[in-house]
Amino acid sequence: MKRREFVVKSGLASAGIVATTSALGAISCTTGFNKSFVNIAVIGTGGRGCGLIPLINNIDNLNVVAVCDVLPFRLEEGLAKTNNTAKAYTDYKEVLKDDNVDAVLISTPFSTHYEIAMTAIEAGKHVYCEKTLVKGLAEINKLVERVSASNLTFQTGHQYHSSRLYTHVVAMLKKGEIGNIKSFECQWYRKGDWRKPVAEPKYERAINWRMYKEYSGGMTAELSSHQIDFVGWVLDENPKKIMGTGGIDFWQDGRETFDNTHLIFEYPSGVKAHFKCLTSYIPGGYQIKVIGDKGTITLTTGMAWINYYKKPEKSKLTDVDGVSGATAPANYIPEKGMPIKVEHLDPSKQALIDFKDAVIGGTQPISNLETGANTAKAVQLALDAMYNEKIQYWQ
Repeated sequence: MKRREFVVKSGLASAGIVATTSALGAISCTTGFNKSFVNIAVIGTGGRGCGLIPLINNIDNLNVVAVCDVLPFRLEEGLAKTNNTAKAYTDYKEVLKDDNVDAVLISTPFSTHYEIAMTAIEAGKHVYCEKTLVKGLAEINKLVERVSASNLTFQTGHQYHSSRLYTHVVAMLKKGEIGNIKSFECQWYRKGDWRKPVAEPKYERAINWRMYKEYSGGMTAELSSHQIDFVGWVLDENPKKIMGTGGIDFWQDGRETFDNTHLIFEYPSGVKAHFKCLTSYIPGGYQIKVIGDKGTITLTTGMAWINYYKKPEKSKLTDVDGVSGATAPANYIPEKGMPIKVEHLDPSKQALIDFKDAVIGGTQPISNLETGANTAKAVQLALDAMYNEKIQYWQ
């Protein structure tokens, strides 16, 4: 199924069916924004929200005018990041009543995205919603319907979708630079136990919400979703079949979400994608390898390499360790190939710039409701495959 074949048919939501994107035509552009700057409120000032505020502070014509969190110490941290210039709120609904707020950035636990995003749209605010978009198939459908009926800019926070390096690589892949794509090998080995310190037991679930199924989609929603988004972007397809397994095998600490996940997606074109995610101290980090019939492209968060299925051209003749022969180019890495050099900003900063420009320009960003909703559905089906131990199919 092509990515644009998405639109929601409301009567099918209970069956988990998401169909074509004709409804999304209603949000192809926005109207009525007549300012040269955007005032934004950050809802959720935990690690991600507080991490984004300094980036916003360094973006022209994007201003943090309000911060909101239900935890007092988190709210204080967020306010401090604005040099105490923003308004502070403990109730996001009060933020949405503030006429000085043009847009909201939602960086709260996954389970809260739906309610906040829906309410923000109803309040007439432009929305930057951190990944993964929302939890649950029915909720995904309802949000698409609601945003489609508005003239507001909506961006999903898959920041690599905004990376100019990734954009360049996607263009290379679509032009057939490594031939026909056969598979993707994606990994994210997150060092440590993924747990944050808690000063008081009453804050355990609020701070370590990623550990609990009620609030979180675990590593699939928080980490692998970026790579799932990338594969769909490259192929312009949604997976037709999703298989997965996982477990709690590294950290016996009371968590509910898996500490290792293993997913296989099969796409209509026949391409297979593997997504492996671990929380431990295993070396390897973040990597995507795209395998074509003429070569491979490997990406990390900020670098990329291309490796054709042939020896690189000789750069010069020399003697190495007493052996006379030819050497490969100096910047050639045997396992990865030649670097792909593209000037690019930090992806999160670029994503915020893209959002600001989209709001002011009355457009939709590259990481929009459509791409975010497709990825969110794939994430939900992957969770269902793992937790129910049953293959899931894209209806």
